[in-house]
Amino acid sequence: MHIGIAGNIGCGKTTLTRLLAAHYGWTPKYESVTYNPYLEDYYKDIPRWSYNLETYFLAQRFKDVLEIAKSDKVIIQDRTLMEGVYIFVANNYEQGNLSERDYDTYMQLFRLMMSMVNPPDLLVYLRSSVPHLVSQIQKRGREYEQSISLEYLAGLNDHYEKWIGEYPGRLLVLDADSLDFEHRPEDFAAITDKIDAELFGRFK
Repeated sequence: MHIGIAGNIGCGKTTLTRLLAAHYGWTPKYESVTYNPYLEDYYKDIPRWSYNLETYFLAQRFKDVLEIAKSDKVIIQDRTLMEGVYIFVANNYEQGNLSERDYDTYMQLFRLMMSMVNPPDLLVYLRSSVPHLVSQIQKRGREYEQSISLEYLAGLNDHYEKWIGEYPGRLLVLDADSLDFEHRPEDFAAITDKIDAELFGRFK
């Protein structure tokens, strides 16, 4: 079984992935942020490095999904293959950071990959406002993230809402602004109750 955790930069995906993996005994699959060779360059010059960064992420996420498909364990994934395309690439293309040629090439790769893999069995979306995202980004203090603009985060949020509004699979939407699942046990319990309700009868 494959559980995907989705949401904008700073919404708490990695923390929730870690907590849920520990709670259920699931195997976590984390996004390759620390080791992405393009990330710091990207935030310094987004138009120059967009295609390189997004193609690297696409390759890593595709590899992750292939590994998930072969596993007999329950895998919980921090950010999905689809988000890189429908959110980040779409936003960069809309904002002029990706040329039409690069966008078309990227989409050909994505469509080929999606013909070989399945979406998550359950997608958990952490919905967050831009002020909440900014606060969380500042707290965690990653230097390369401090230059992210409000316009960029707002554009990502718009694309997330559009994607989630049209998402055809099993979906659980959580209001991350009102939750502190890392420090308030009652908030985390409320999330696990909802996940249990979604999965009950099909996977248990």
